[in-house]
Amino acid sequence: MRNSLAWGAAAVALLALAGCRTVPVSAPAAPPWDMRRPELQARAHFELKGRVAVAAGAQGFDARLRWAQDGSRARVALEGPLGAGAVHIDAAGNDLDIVTANGARLTSDAARAELSARLGFDPPLSSLRFWILGVPDPASPADETLDPRRQRLTRLEQDGWQIDYASYIAVGSEWLPARLTLERADVKVKLLVDDWQS
Repeated sequence: MRNSLAWGAAAVALLALAGCRTVPVSAPAAPPWDMRRPELQARAHFELKGRVAVAAGAQGFDARLRWAQDGSRARVALEGPLGAGAVHIDAAGNDLDIVTANGARLTSDAARAELSARLGFDPPLSSLRFWILGVPDPASPADETLDPRRQRLTRLEQDGWQIDYASYIAVGSEWLPARLTLERADVKVKLLVDDWQS
């Protein structure tokens, strides 16, 4: 009789423990996109290092990329074995300065013409600072395709460009793009981010 009671008590205890172990623990839900979008658009400071591959018509090149955003000012460096040659870009609003690999400094319209000739297209620098964060440029309308579970973009269409987000990486408490592709007409730009500093 005592053995039966002991076995019964043990069985009840095991079932209770087993029941505790099978209770699912739900992961915290991602913040709503309507909350995340304006927070990312308002981010004024960040840095990234990565690699970029550009195909523009008959032109194409690969390069290392460094981007430092400080308020409205972007400092961008494209370096490495690229057909366009190394170039350093300083952009703020409508102001644009570039320094070429041979040290030539160009500003305004001359800088835009030189950059377009080297890259094979006019880069949308003012919008790129938002697109690389995984959000639309708030200055113009955009079509967004959202991953509803993770509350982040999988695709963005804005100003004639299509941006596809292939993967994200955790940066602190935020998820930022790690691989994205930008396309417009005969221009295709692939960006792989190796390191985010926010």
